[in-house]
Amino acid sequence: MADLPRVVITGVSGRMGQMLVGEVLASDKLDLFGAVERKGHDWVGQDLGASMGGSDNGVIVTDDALEAIAPAQIVIDFTTPDATVEHAELTAQARAIHVIGTTGFEDHHISKIDAAARHATVIRAGNMSLGVNLLVELTRQVASALDAEFDIEVVEAHHRHKVDAPSGTALMLGEAAANGRGVLLEDVSNRGRDGITGARKTGDIGFTAIRGGDVVGEHDVIFASEGERIVLRHIATDRRLFARGAVKAALWGRDKGPGHYDMRDVLGLK
Repeated sequence: MADLPRVVITGVSGRMGQMLVGEVLASDKLDLFGAVERKGHDWVGQDLGASMGGSDNGVIVTDDALEAIAPAQIVIDFTTPDATVEHAELTAQARAIHVIGTTGFEDHHISKIDAAARHATVIRAGNMSLGVNLLVELTRQVASALDAEFDIEVVEAHHRHKVDAPSGTALMLGEAAANGRGVLLEDVSNRGRDGITGARKTGDIGFTAIRGGDVVGEHDVIFASEGERIVLRHIATDRRLFARGAVKAALWGRDKGPGHYDMRDVLGLK
């Protein structure tokens, strides 16, 4: 499969990492070339297939991201913000496509990813499902059509192991709503209510995060006014949809130049 694009997956032992491995192995358009895990992980030095409970597939898990990424043409990365920034620098040096599904970034992370995107194709999204990205567009359009008398609340639910809140998808939805109203999310975001908070401020975009059990991902955008509510909803029941989206993004990026893209670019929604 030397003629197929060489793909490296980072964080291969995680739930998403293993889903990504399965999707890439099932593709006849990609070659799973490398697998990266953090230093000290039990899988390092082991065959990836065997580590996942199957047959050997010849891909040895490494903790040397530089060695793995240097010959790669595509890197798919669902890890942590700090790790992703390190991978972005290496991916830019390799001029490889960097597909990023990591969430929880802060401004200083984004600035470094932007710098990498001047040299490589970066496709980053808080959620890579078709349905969610359609929901983002609908949220923008509804927010644009309604005035500030409609209160906006973003409610998201995820499994108990998720470490960041609000979710990356919730923030995408909040950004879309703010964009639709012509305001900056940072100026109207309300991420916590506790105690005597007073009445809701007109124009705020509120966020609520629910964590529990094995919830894959649920997102509601509520537009509430006197006498009526509009509720836009997306429910994910299988993480494979995110892996499929990442593979779609990787293939889309093959003929694109350097830049910082998202799934709306991939899906032609812009």
